[in-house]
Amino acid sequence: MFVVIFGRPGCPFCVRAKEIAETLKEERDDFNFRYVDIHAEGISKADLEKTVGKPVETVPQIFIDQEHVGGCTEFEAYAKENLGLYQ
Repeated sequence: MFVVIFGRPGCPFCVRAKEIAETLKEERDDFNFRYVDIHAEGISKADLEKTVGKPVETVPQIFIDQEHVGGCTEFEAYAKENLGLYQ
């Protein structure tokens, strides 16, 4: 399983999503992730909307195996339900 997190500096939900991903990487052999800093990479809101396929108002925007799951809340719920996350 590979997760991509599109986030930005100073965003508490982005920090939380990254912490969840780091925990899962430590606990599971089948989990890896990439954090993409949209500011450092020069990714605009319009670029992110093209990737997501719908209007984007917030970050993080998270993909699991190239499928958009939503933001931090959705990612955390998915991880608890499907990946054994207990935080």
